[in-house]
Amino acid sequence: MDQDLILWPLVAQVILVILLFIRLGQVKDRARAAGAVDFELTALDNDAWPDEVRQVANNIRNQFQVPVLFFALVLALYARSSVNIYALVFAWIFVATRVMHSLIHIGSNFVPSRTRAFKLSLVVVAILAGLLIRALVA
Repeated sequence: MDQDLILWPLVAQVILVILLFIRLGQVKDRARAAGAVDFELTALDNDAWPDEVRQVANNIRNQFQVPVLFFALVLALYARSSVNIYALVFAWIFVATRVMHSLIHIGSNFVPSRTRAFKLSLVVVAILAGLLIRALVA
């Protein structure tokens, strides 16, 4: 199997984060234009932004939690030349769960649905960790 294929889900996850930062800029610009921003407060406290801005910012913060484990696992599998079809499929499933999580978080923000997407992404990371462990002991 072409080991480089595992890098595409990693790139997709990075693109998701870039798109979220673009969205954050849009909602911040909208809040500024509406006069809904106290610049003195927001300079010291991100919680001083309107809810829509905080919602997107919170999702970006989430992208530097479990996805960091995903990056580490993908790069470790790649470095060991241990990429197989299972790793590739689960890497793409992880990205899909993170896209779902983001769409829910910056959209309806319905917590039960968001939690399900998060839990699924965590299960996928655990499976990727299992694949790495298997490669290490083989």
